[in-house]
Amino acid sequence: MGFLDAILGRRKPVKPDLDQLFAVPSAAVTLAAGGGFTPTGAGSVCFASVEGGAFTRVRDEVHALLDADLDLGARSGTGAGHPVEFSQDDYGYTWLLARHPAEELNALVNDLHAVNTLLQDGGFGPQLLCSLVGFTDPEGRSLALVYLYKRGTFYPFAPLPGVKERRDNGLELRVRALLADDLRVEEDLSRWFPVWGAPGL
Repeated sequence: MGFLDAILGRRKPVKPDLDQLFAVPSAAVTLAAGGGFTPTGAGSVCFASVEGGAFTRVRDEVHALLDADLDLGARSGTGAGHPVEFSQDDYGYTWLLARHPAEELNALVNDLHAVNTLLQDGGFGPQLLCSLVGFTDPEGRSLALVYLYKRGTFYPFAPLPGVKERRDNGLELRVRALLADDLRVEEDLSRWFPVWGAPGL
């Protein structure tokens, strides 16, 4: 950090650390024990839309990468995974949805890490926004652990069931405290952006 940055209170941007995603399975154990939340088997990656031929290339590369795992699972008889799905939200962001059986969280996290790495190495790092992994509890509440690509941090997002665009802030704060030793949790609550209707949640 430079002298002017120190005086003006500016912080150096955190370099993305995609390996932080590999902490999610450990956090899932804590979530299950302390909050009753278990993985849904769904996770997604969000990035700013890439137009034309560049998007087609990204989509084809992601399909080739993840569908190869699907083909391997079919040949080995495990049947792991589902075809990857792309969609766009109302704000124009592109979402990639990956699914695995709920008990195969490690495989899901590997897929999300691989997609992020592919996009980053392909020059689309600036377009990457976040990744999320979905959880649910016996009461039917949904929870996502959201990884902010540009911050290298996580935050919990808990939409209230049956209520449009309202979140359970109390639950989010409890999850933050619960996972403080498992994940690098985002300290700035203003960056806990809502991800309404995100695929995988």
